[in-house]
Amino acid sequence: MNISDNVFGDNAQIRQGDSSEFRLDGPGSIQNNNTGSQISAVGFNASVNFHYNLGSTNKHQCLVDLRSTDPRDDKARIEQSKGYLLRSSYQWVLENAAYQQWLHTEDTQVLWIKGDPGKGKTMLLCGIIDELTTLEHSTNQQTAVLVSYFFCEAADARNNDATSLLRGLIYILADKQPSLIERIQKKHDHAGKALFEDTNAWYAVSRILTEILQDLQSKDTYLIIDALDECAPGDLPKLLNFIQASSPFRVKWIISSRNQPQIEQRIRSNQHLVTLSLEQNAEHVSQSVDEYIKLRVANLSSIADNEDLQAELRDVMRRKAHGTFLWVSLVIGELDAASSLEIQHIMKELPESLKKVYKRMIRQIEKHKPWIAKQCRLLLSTAAVAYRPLQLDELALLADIQDGDSDKLQLGVEAVEPQFITELVKLCGSFLTILNGIVYIIHQSAKEFLTGSASRILFPFGINETHHDIFWKSLQIMSDVLRRDIYGLVNPTFPVDKIQERSPDPLVGVYYSCVYWVDHLEEAEQTMKQRGDAGLSNDLWDKGIVHMFLKKKTLYWLEALSLKRNISSGVLAVAKLEQLLSVSVYV
Repeated sequence: MNISDNVFGDNAQIRQGDSSEFRLDGPGSIQNNNTGSQISAVGFNASVNFHYNLGSTNKHQCLVDLRSTDPRDDKARIEQSKGYLLRSSYQWVLENAAYQQWLHTEDTQVLWIKGDPGKGKTMLLCGIIDELTTLEHSTNQQTAVLVSYFFCEAADARNNDATSLLRGLIYILADKQPSLIERIQKKHDHAGKALFEDTNAWYAVSRILTEILQDLQSKDTYLIIDALDECAPGDLPKLLNFIQASSPFRVKWIISSRNQPQIEQRIRSNQHLVTLSLEQNAEHVSQSVDEYIKLRVANLSSIADNEDLQAELRDVMRRKAHGTFLWVSLVIGELDAASSLEIQHIMKELPESLKKVYKRMIRQIEKHKPWIAKQCRLLLSTAAVAYRPLQLDELALLADIQDGDSDKLQLGVEAVEPQFITELVKLCGSFLTILNGIVYIIHQSAKEFLTGSASRILFPFGINETHHDIFWKSLQIMSDVLRRDIYGLVNPTFPVDKIQERSPDPLVGVYYSCVYWVDHLEEAEQTMKQRGDAGLSNDLWDKGIVHMFLKKKTLYWLEALSLKRNISSGVLAVAKLEQLLSVSVYV
């Protein structure tokens, strides 16, 4: 691969704030004018060099760089998507002996809440967080209290690894206790954002949190982690070891997860642990689910005036829910759009397990007209393998959704009307939900069903083929959209922290592709090689799609990432691409 005959000219520049600058010094070479680390990617005749340094003395910038997500926003979004956080649904936990022992006994440092999928663990923790947070503002407390938390989400690459988890915990602590920023700032001054993102990020972040816990010895610190089982498998031992190593400090942990042997094997050795099993408290959970059913049925507009039908529906749902909140939520999703006559018919057919509900939803999708069913399958398969929840326009572009008027390949950001894609999402049963223009899979168990039991329908040629389709489409979208000075700044040294948000933003439909195109290529390659196939290495050959993209769009791609304050993703992508290139040479 040779990108020497590029179309940029010899003096193109990209500058990110006051800390990183990229210059094309000559054919095929990108250099940085500041001191910093260097990552090279070499494949065939290509050479791309990054010098990367983001040191900063700005405390605000330190917090901005630390933030991978704000768990408080995640909590608000989760509560909105799941709906109805009822105090009566978690009140029993506050009175439970295990919780009381954890809260009031000095030796009991970790409370593990475990239960099967859909039992309401996340909403339970949301309620506990609310209760503990009230202690922060209580005037009756003799000692100060700090509460921080994080929601692991396997479907979002930004929220499913150990480093991001600790960053989220630290972010809330530092935001609530500004004096703690000093601990972070000292290290951030030397490394900048790379402190939180490079290959040593876990070690740096875990040391920072350890030092913070040392500083908080005069306070009661409560750290809550939801869905530990959704953390990347390789990161789980690190997290559990860190929790156990924190025993000398004045900190208490609550963690939740499914009933998974690998977690139990690692956590049961913790002498400061108490366990709260939802299955062993099935009566309390069932009572909470009954209250949830009562509320949701009462809000069904089509039977609002039919108390007899409401009572009959409540009785059927209570018998079939088996103490599972998610089952109730999915069934209500179908009943919401049904007439009273349809509700009477649906009641008789309601399945009694989550998996059977999911199968029913797939069958209903397949009953649509063939063209609609195909579009729904494309939406579901794309959402299921995406590395984060997608915006509506991103999903439409990556799934290659057509509006029915043309078979023509659509690449423009405005190719599909928002109303059209919104209606398609609604036709995907209750697998997908839309919040603030972002499409989420309703639950991790739903994603596992889509990529498992439903894979023959959604991925007839294998999941790797969908990854490859997204990779291919991403390069097409970026090639079509990216251009020099896409924000019209004119001056290439304009500081990125002074750039105002664009409306409309020309990068809105292409940003996911800028960050994750190499990840999808890597996944497609690795999956095929695991199956013993030759792989898709022709994509990496001279004059292949990757070669042509890098030849024409490399600086525009880096400029887009820089404008989004995420040039580090480009560094990581090049490193992954280098590995793919080096392997393909010997295939």
